[in-house]
Amino acid sequence: MDLFPIRPDQVARNAERCRERGIVLPTFAQQKDPSLIPPDIREALRGIGLWDVHPLNLFRITWKNDPATGGFGGVNFLEVPRELTGVRARVFALVGKFFPTGAHKVGATYGCLVPRLVTGHFDPTSQKAVWPSTGNYCRGGAYDSALLGCHSIAILPEEMSRERFEWLRAIGSEVIATPGCESNVKEIYDACKDLAARRDDVVILNQFDEFGNGMWHYEVTASAMLEVLRDVAGPQDRLFAFVSSTGSAGTIAAGNRLKEVLPAVKVVAAEALQCPTLLRNGFGAHRIEGIGDKHVPWIHDVRSTDVVVAVDDRDAMALVRLFNEGAGREFLRRAGVPGDVVDRLDLMGISGIGNLIACIKTARWFEADEHDLFFTVFTDSMELYQSRLAEMEAAEGPYDRVRAEVDFHAHLRGLKDDAMIELDHPARRRIHNLKYYTWVEQQGKDVRELEAQWNEYRTYWHERFGLAAHYDRLIEAFNARARAGTT
Repeated sequence: MDLFPIRPDQVARNAERCRERGIVLPTFAQQKDPSLIPPDIREALRGIGLWDVHPLNLFRITWKNDPATGGFGGVNFLEVPRELTGVRARVFALVGKFFPTGAHKVGATYGCLVPRLVTGHFDPTSQKAVWPSTGNYCRGGAYDSALLGCHSIAILPEEMSRERFEWLRAIGSEVIATPGCESNVKEIYDACKDLAARRDDVVILNQFDEFGNGMWHYEVTASAMLEVLRDVAGPQDRLFAFVSSTGSAGTIAAGNRLKEVLPAVKVVAAEALQCPTLLRNGFGAHRIEGIGDKHVPWIHDVRSTDVVVAVDDRDAMALVRLFNEGAGREFLRRAGVPGDVVDRLDLMGISGIGNLIACIKTARWFEADEHDLFFTVFTDSMELYQSRLAEMEAAEGPYDRVRAEVDFHAHLRGLKDDAMIELDHPARRRIHNLKYYTWVEQQGKDVRELEAQWNEYRTYWHERFGLAAHYDRLIEAFNARARAGTT
C-alpha cells in the first residue's frame, strides 16, 4: 500500500533543492543501524554538535547516538533497578535525551515529512509544514524542517513549558499558542482547521492521524528494544510487557511490531488519572506534559492494546522533585539505590516518570517476577523542564530530607495497582468506538475506514506501519537523483 502516489515533477524539484543545499536523506534502515551510514558522513558528524542545525544531523535520528564521541554505539537505555522500583520485575527504558533536540520525536516527525518529500506531496519552497502538538512533536517537526530547509509552524497549548516556546522561536518556527494545557487537544485541531481554511500554503502533519508517526516507531523503536532484549535477557527471561503512554499513539505502535515477533507480550497503554479517557471515557486536565488526551488517536491500534493503566499526576510531579533535587537524590542513595543510577535519573522527563510509574503499577498488578522484563521509553529528559522545577520550588518551598522520605514512601513505594483494567474484547471495542466522535464527526474521516481499522485489523495496520522498506527504496532513488542533478 502506498499512502502517497508519486508526483514525478515535484519529486524532481525537491531533489534539485536537496542537491543545492547539500541535503542527503537517511533511510529508516540507517536510523535503525547507523553502521549502514556511509563512512564519510559518519566522519563528518564528529565535527557537528548533536543539536546543531545541520542537514547531516538527520543521520542522528537514532537511538544509538554516542554523545561522548559524536559517533554511534549501542542503544541508549537504562535499567531501573529494583532498589528504586520496589518490584521484582526488571524494568528497562530506551533513553530519548541523546536525539537532536533532546527528545525522540524527531524520529516521528521524520517519518511523517520525508515520505511526502520523496513522493512529491510536499513542496519545501512554497509550503509550510504545520506541526500540531502538546509537547515535543512540534519541536521535532520544527527541527527537521530547519534541517530540510523548509518553513514550519508549531501549534501547541499556551500552558506548556516555557522552554518549548523559547526554543521554537529560536529555531525560526512560527508559533501559534492555543488555549489551555496538555489535555486541550481539540483546541489544537480547531487551530489547524482555521489555518487550513485561511491559507493555501500549509500542509498539516497531525501526529494523531499520521501513520508515518507510528511507522517510525514500528520500524526503529521496536528494533532498538529487541536489540536490548537480546543483550539483557537470560535463558528463562521473557519480555512481559511494553508500556507506553498513549500520547499520539506513535510510540505505542512499536508494540505492534513486538507482538509480531513475540505474540505473548502485553501492550500497556498509560494515561493520566486526571484525564482517564481510555479507562473511564473521562476528561480533565493534568500536568504530565506530552501525553495528549481527551480522545483516541486515529493511529492507535486498539485491538493490539491489552491493558490500560492510569497514572496520578501527583505521583509523577512528586517524583520529579525526588529524582532531581539534591536532598531527594541523597535520600535515594541512603535507601540503597545505586549511585550511578541516581546520577542519571534526570534522563527521565515528566512523561518518562509517568511511564516508569505505569511499569511499576503493571508489575504489581500481574505479580511479575525477576524473569519478567518490562520495556518503556523515556521520551525526553529533565533538561527540557527546568522551569517546572523552579515553579515547584516557588510554590512548595525548598526540598529537604523529610519531604524526600514522604515522597519516596507515598509516591514510589506506595504505588498501588489501582485505576487499571485488563482489556477484553468488548472493552477494546468500547475504546475503539470513541474514535467516531473525534475523527468522523469532528474531523471528517470516513466511517468505513474506522470500521476497517477494527474488522480488517490483520492487514490494515501492517499495511500502514510496515512501509519503511518501501520508503527506503524511494529515499535511495531520491538521493541518487539529487547527487546526479535533475537536468
